[in-house]
Parts: sequence; structure tokens; C-alpha cells
Amino acid sequence: MPKSIVPENLETYVTDWKMSPGLEHEGFIFMTGFTGVQTDGTLSETPTEQIEAVFETIETVLTKAGLGFEHLVEMTSYHVGLRDHLQAFKDIRAKYVMEPFPAWTAIEVAGFVREGACIEIRCIARRA
Repeated sequence: MPKSIVPENLETYVTDWKMSPGLEHEGFIFMTGFTGVQTDGTLSETPTEQIEAVFETIETVLTKAGLGFEHLVEMTSYHVGLRDHLQAFKDIRAKYVMEPFPAWTAIEVAGFVREGACIEIRCIARRA
């Protein structure tokens, strides 16, 4: 039976959007796509701050599940202006992910629900 993973600061994902920040099923943790919104609901205008915020949110879900970035097996990142902030994304991502590196796909998109968001990441982790 799937188990919802809901860190306290992400409860609005369940109440407002009717989705789990993370959902564990048979040892896999499937994460919702997260944009660079801060925990207080604000969105920075700078891509680097948005990217940092996304990785902090992913870390929050992983921690709630009792896992870390070493458990990631797949990552898909969606970008508005991919080429404008790709190097910053790679640099920030390198501070979090570790060997064996998760599979990764980066996709350019036209936009997100939240106006001004330039990044969204969805991940899959697996318990060892």
C-alpha cells in the first residue's frame, strides 16, 4: 500500500493540491515536481536562489522519509531559460547529488503554474 510522505512545511500540497510531496511504494519514493518557492511561499527572482530552494525542498522530503540524496535514482529538471542558468544548476546540483549519480534529464519548458518560476524538479529515490 502506498504511503504518503508529507513534511510539516509541505502540508498544503495535500490540503490545497490533493497530492503527496512524496509517495512511497515498494521501496521507491516518487516525489512531486517542486519549483523554487521558499518555505514561506515567496519566490526569488534569481535562478540560483530558486535552484537552491528546490534542492532544499527535495532534501526535506528525503529526510522525512529517512533517506538522503544518495538514495536518488532518477531526476528530471524542467527549466524556463535552461541555457541561461544551466551552469548554475549543475554547480548547485553537484553540492547535493553524489556517486553513484542519479539518472538525469533536463527539459526546456514554456512556463509553470507559479509566475516567475524558472525551475521544477521531480525525483525518484529508492530505499537500499
